[in-house]
This record gives sequence, C-alpha cells and structure tokens, in this order.
Amino acid sequence: MNEPRRPPSAAAPRSGAVRKSGASSEPPSSGRLSGKRVTLAVTGSVAAYKAVLVLRQLQHEGADVEVVLTRSGAEFVGAATFSGLTGKPTHGSLFDPAVAGELHVELASRTDLLLIVPATADLLARLAQGRADDLLTATALCASCPVLVAPAMHPSMWSHPATQRNVQTLLADRRVSFIGPAEGEVASGDVGVGRLAEPDAIVAFVVAQLSPNTLHGRHIVVSAGPTAEDIDPVRFISNRSSGKMGFAIAERAAAYGARVTLVAGPVALATPTGVSRIDVRSALAMRGAIWQALRPDLSGADALIMTAAVADYRPAATHASKLKRGAESIALELLPTDDLLAVIGAARKAELPVLVGFALETENGERLIHAARGKLIKKRVDLVVANHPDASIGKDYISGNLVGVREAEPFGPLQKREAADRILDFVVARLRELENKEVV
Repeated sequence: MNEPRRPPSAAAPRSGAVRKSGASSEPPSSGRLSGKRVTLAVTGSVAAYKAVLVLRQLQHEGADVEVVLTRSGAEFVGAATFSGLTGKPTHGSLFDPAVAGELHVELASRTDLLLIVPATADLLARLAQGRADDLLTATALCASCPVLVAPAMHPSMWSHPATQRNVQTLLADRRVSFIGPAEGEVASGDVGVGRLAEPDAIVAFVVAQLSPNTLHGRHIVVSAGPTAEDIDPVRFISNRSSGKMGFAIAERAAAYGARVTLVAGPVALATPTGVSRIDVRSALAMRGAIWQALRPDLSGADALIMTAAVADYRPAATHASKLKRGAESIALELLPTDDLLAVIGAARKAELPVLVGFALETENGERLIHAARGKLIKKRVDLVVANHPDASIGKDYISGNLVGVREAEPFGPLQKREAADRILDFVVARLRELENKEVV
C-alpha cells in the first residue's frame, strides 16, 4: 500500500513548559486546512457568538484566520475575544491608522476564502447591491476568492421576497456559496428557516471548498450504519453501529471533489454537505440500493467503501402483528443474509471499482490482522479496515489497522474524519495506480 497521510501529532511539552493551543499568529502545522488563509467576517446577529466556535474549529483544522468584525457585530461579541483567540488584531474599520495601505485590498489579496458567519439580511442586501460602505463589503468587492455566506435571521426576514431576490443575485456570482440557514428555533423562540447552520457543518463546507479535488470526477459509494431486520411491527434484530465512520468517509470524499452516494441504515445523523443520501432499513434494501448505485456490471462507481454493519441473519418470517408474550419460551428461526461485499467482489471482473471493507472483530493484535486478511482474500477486496468494537462503536475516535494482502498498518486513535482521510488516501492511490497501468 502507498504511504497514507500521517495524522496530526504533537510532541509532549517538557516538564514545567506551557504549550499554547490557541492564540498564535502562526497556524498549526497540520490539519485539513493547513496552509490556508480564511478571513472570518462577523456581522450583527444574536448568532454571532457561534462565530467564536467556528473560529476555534478552523484553527483546529490548521487554518490561518483573520477576523473582520462589523460595527453591529461588535455589539454582540467584542473584538478582544477574537484577538485573544487569533493573536492578531481584529479588523473593524476601512480607515485603520495602524494599517499602511488599503486594508480591504490587502485582506482580499491574501485570503483563500471569505467566510461570513453570521450574515444578516442587511448584509445580504448590501452585498447584492455591490455596496462598499464598510470594511467587509469593500473586501467582498475586491475578493477573487470563494465567498461563503452563512445567513442567520428571523424566518420572516429570510422568506421575504426582497431577501430571496438578494440571495438569487448573489448566487448568480459563481464565487458565492451559501450554507444554511437551517430550520429550527431562533432567538425569539419562533421556529422556521433562518437559524444559523451549525459550526461543524460550516467548517466542513469550508474544508470542502479548500481541500484538493483529488477525487474530482469520481463516483464513490459508501454504506453506513446498521440494518434492522424486523421480527414483528415493534421488534427487530440490529446492532450497535452508529454510522459515524461511514458518514465521515462520505463527508471527506465529497470534500475531495467526488460525487458521493451514501447508503445509510437507520441512524440519527445529518447528511454531509454535497452528499446524495439513500436511507434503507434492511439488509435486502441496502443490497438493492448499492447494486443500483454500482449498476449490474459494476461500471457505476469508482469505489465502494462498505462501513455498514449489515445483519448476518434475518428472521425467517416477519409477523404482521405483535407477537404476544406468553409463559413458554419461543424459538426464532434465523436465515443467513447475503454477504454483499463478497458477492460484489466475486462479480468484479476487472480492477474497478476499488473495494474497501471493514472487519469488526473481538480479537486483538495479530489475530485481528489474520482475521481481516482472511476476509480480504475471501471477499476479493483491496483493503480491509480491521478494528475492535471497544475502539470504535459509538465513539468519535477509532483505532485499527489498514490491512492489505501483505501489509498491515496500525492507526489511531484518530478522529473518524482523520481516519476517513487515511482510507481515502488508499483509494486515491489505488485509482492513480490503475490509471497509470492503463496509460502504460
């Protein structure tokens, strides 16, 4: 296997030393946004406090962040908060005597993305009109980089025809993208569309905008979550899979520029930005959805990543009404379900799609790797991610091994998004290898 991307690492500080984790003019040396410059603009909305959370997550991802704070935005969050977190001045005025030259021009020229969180109805109107009456709007007019807008306002303001006209005007500019607003409760207690998108969703969109398009033009199919095999209308057989690993892979594949189809079992997770989601319940339904995405000749996708914990057995009969409890024991006949990945591996006549499976085993060490390699050979797949239930199920972190025919590379504990990068690194390398073979 090609060497995958290494996870962020941090040396332990020497005894008695204090290591800063936030306020620094230098971005972290690793992360999905390492080397990227983001200008975070904050306007006057009650949701402005969430911009602080966005800032922290951007820093965690390695971004170098500068903050532009409008006069109304400063009524909700002070400039000192942002300066304290970034270690840099917070910009507020077009006419800053401490800055030589034209600040709006300089900001626009040195940023990779202008991120406006939150964006008020007034700000959308001024952007749509091409106004340049403050630092933010002047910077936006100068910017040739992508502009990402996260609106937040009362639902009646968002739905007003004037606001919608402004949104359409801005969308006509291909540089401008919107994330949200979301549906939910706003500051007044009213419910509707106008709530600021959640910080992690905003940052995920930024990553998608700025990550390299190493999977551009590729179709990646990902399965995630458990399946549920019904016994009767109120009982079913399932497992403890949360779906988090599969959703992380789908999110990162979309960030890499892929067209992503996510086939999800019953989980309570939001659909990642840019991902096409198909919800299923049973193993049979998951099989049908995946085959439809792959097409019968397997030409419909470049890779299939099977993270789903598909049930190994299903009840022989599903009862139309609830089984009544009695004093006697009952026997439940179970039939084996098809091993979908093995069926696809056997049907694959060429080397595409790239096939990645998961092996969740209760063994450890070499026995875990041996079991995973046995599955890799038996199912005729390219990579198996082997892990123990205690190191993954329901957690935001995962530890395991990337197991190939000869190699087994341990990883973790990593956040599942970081583990997703490791797995996708393998997929990217394998696709490039197959491309090079075709050229030769």
